[in-house]
Order: sequence, then C-alpha cells, then structure tokens
Amino acid sequence: MIETSTDTDELLRRNRDSDLLRFTTAGSVDDGKSTLIGRLLHEAKGIYEDQLAAIRTPSHVLEDRQINYAFVTDGLKAEREQGITIDVAYRYFSTPKRRFIIAATPGHEQYTRNMATGASTADLAVILIDASKGVVTQSKRHGFIASLLGIPHIVLAVNKMDLVGYSQDVFERISDEYSAFCSRFSNVHDLMCIPISALKGDNLTRRSRNTPWYKGLPLLSHLETVYIASDRNLIDFRFPVQYVSHPDGQARWAARSSTAWTWSKHAQPKTVDRGPRRGYAGQVVSGVVRAGDDVLVLPSGKASRVKSIITFDGELEYAFPPQSVTIRLEDDIDIARGDMLVHPGNMPPVEFGVEAMLVWMAEKPLRLDHQYQIKSTTRVVRGRVTGLKYRINPDELHREAASELKLNEIGRVELQLFRPIMVDEYERNRPTGSFIMVDLADNNTVGAGMIIERAKDG
Repeated sequence: MIETSTDTDELLRRNRDSDLLRFTTAGSVDDGKSTLIGRLLHEAKGIYEDQLAAIRTPSHVLEDRQINYAFVTDGLKAEREQGITIDVAYRYFSTPKRRFIIAATPGHEQYTRNMATGASTADLAVILIDASKGVVTQSKRHGFIASLLGIPHIVLAVNKMDLVGYSQDVFERISDEYSAFCSRFSNVHDLMCIPISALKGDNLTRRSRNTPWYKGLPLLSHLETVYIASDRNLIDFRFPVQYVSHPDGQARWAARSSTAWTWSKHAQPKTVDRGPRRGYAGQVVSGVVRAGDDVLVLPSGKASRVKSIITFDGELEYAFPPQSVTIRLEDDIDIARGDMLVHPGNMPPVEFGVEAMLVWMAEKPLRLDHQYQIKSTTRVVRGRVTGLKYRINPDELHREAASELKLNEIGRVELQLFRPIMVDEYERNRPTGSFIMVDLADNNTVGAGMIIERAKDG
C-alpha cells in the first residue's frame, strides 16, 4: 500500500513538533569551525553556566579579552594544545523553532575518516572557508565527501570576514568559485552562501551591520527554517528487524520511541494486545507502514499482514521514519534479526554482489579477496572485495587506477557476499544503501560504503 501525497503531508505535519536537524561542520585547519560552534551554542543559550565559567578563565581568554569559544567543542587535551579538532564532537541545543545535533568534525586531511563518520547521518553540512585564504584543496575535499554521503543541504560559511574588511567582492569571488565546484555534483541542489565572522558574531544569529550588502538570513535562522521533511523517503517501506519479542516477554518490552519516553524494566505498555503472536522490533528507516498492510519478509519472501503496530504508549495506526516500533503479524513466521519487512509491490533487490564507493578508515590497506564482515542495517554477513575499479582524487575529482586503498582514500569497489543483503541505491535510500566493513581479525571498523548498484556479475 503506497501513501498518497495528502497522507504524506499529514505525516509530516504530525511530526513537526519533533523536528530535528542534524548538521555537521567541515573546513580546513584553522578555518574557525570550533569557534563557530562555540559561539553559536553560546548565543543560542546552549552552554551551561559551569561550562561557560570554565572557558572564561584567563588561560582561555584571547588577547582582546574575548572568550575563546573553540574550547567548548575541543575537549581533548591534544586538541587544546595543538589548536585543532581531532575527534568528532557532538553537541545538542535547541531553539523555539527546532532541535539540533551538531557533529563538529576535524579539518585536517589526516582525519578525513572522522569527517566521514560525523557527516554520515547529517541532513546539512556547514563548510567553512577562511575569507583571507579563499577556496583551498581541503575545502573541495569536504564538499566532495558531503556529496558522496548524500547530504542534501550545504551551507558555505565564508568565515573571518573581519580580516578582509567585510569585502563584498571577496565574499562573491569565493562563493562563485565554490558554487562552480559544487555544480559538478548531481546531488547538490541546495547551496546557501553566508558571510560570517565566528569570532565577532557577524551573521550568526542576527544580521550584521558590517555587511549591509548581504540580504540573506543569518546562519541560525537558515538552520531553523531549512526544509528537511521532504528529504525523508516516505515511499519505500523498509523495516530491518532488530529484535524478536516472544509472547511471554511481550508485555515487558516495547521499542524506544524517538522522542517520548525512557524505558524501565517495570514499565508496562498501556494498551498492548497480549495475544499469542510474536513481535518484531526495529526502526522504520523509510516508507510508511499501516495496520492491515500486506508485507513480505526478506530474504525468505514469506508473506503476511500487519496485525498491529506497538509502542510504549499503545498501538499506532501507522508508523514512519525514524520511529522505533514493534510490528506484530497475523501469521507466525520464522523471522530473525537481520531480516527485513517490506511491501510486496515495492521490494529492494536481494543481492549477493554490489558495487559501492568505499571510504577506507584503517591503517592497514584494503586487501582484495580478504574476508571482511559486512554490516548493512541489522544484517551481518561476510564478504570479499573482489575488485577495485578506481580510486578518486578528491582534490580534482579525477579517477585514478589503483591496486589498493590506504587510510582516508576513496574508491569504487566490487563486493561479493556469502549471504544476501537487502539494499537500495544510496542516492535513493541512505539507510539501506550504506554499510560498514569490519576486520575479522581485530573487530575494528575499516571501511564505510555507499552502494551504487548491483555487481554486474552479481
């Protein structure tokens, strides 16, 4: 059953109160990412008093007696000593209009894998460029990675405008150059350019008098109003099964709602039908499911119908992403973690082979025909990389012949699996189009992949 546009509008309207924007920041070293986030948190009242007091100490104050907001996010000792971001720092804040999760990612080429990790779930990327330096290689690298990860909205924040006398010509030159670069990516449709000074606070939460020629929104206003609801895939119903709850434990278990409650072993669902059927718990990663819908179980292909959709607060008529629920079917079917519920008329391919763009994250190079563990949604299988088609030079976007991938390199690979996975192309469905690779020897994550298509011989 496919929802109509009217149904979709209603779903988005009902989900309005839990509107959450996940965004990441990126840029070259010393472009001001940490200062931007610290200042934004401070002006949005997202810093606790004890945190503010800690960065107001003499050792953290700049020469002109301004607070060094970079220390809000640069929490590692090494970061504070070197004045750079190394780890991915997550910060939460909210305004009356929206809730936010920021992933502050490092700018140095050495930590490209950290940037990819922080950006993997982002709805929007804020890419900073130092106005006094202009577009540099690392600026292009971060734009490419944002495009590769399918981030639909990009903000180009031209920072340190105070160092160039708030020059409109400098801002427009940088904006035009970066816009021309991003035009090479087919999936970048929303690019906003904003002149800012993170240190001085220009155009962060209100328009600056120093840039009367800029008629657009300040950064926070843009973040509050950018429309992200249509980015969700509400067409392709995908429900990876995470946990099977049996009848004797049904009353004590319900899936976590993304907004409303905290689980307790003593908590009881309010209106759960305690019939004899098992429940299948997980997150609706895309599409919409309703009670009464016909569904198929993949990869087995067994059919049933949705009897009920359960949360801690009772039963729902329908569920949509990113809700976590328990689905009960009218038939007892052999279903396990890693299986997937879908609509019969809208199924993902079930594949033993795929082609993907792979970001390599390990010190040891990628080894062809070496066994790795592949994790796609809740499904875990083993597989091999059987071919490396090319490596991408992210600075110029050139394809290069390669026999291996090293740390932080990106390439197109062919992957063969020992058991099938249920996948969509990443551009259509990010949750079911992505996977991670784990080294069986040390259990470390070594790669992150974005599926392009099924393997030609798959």
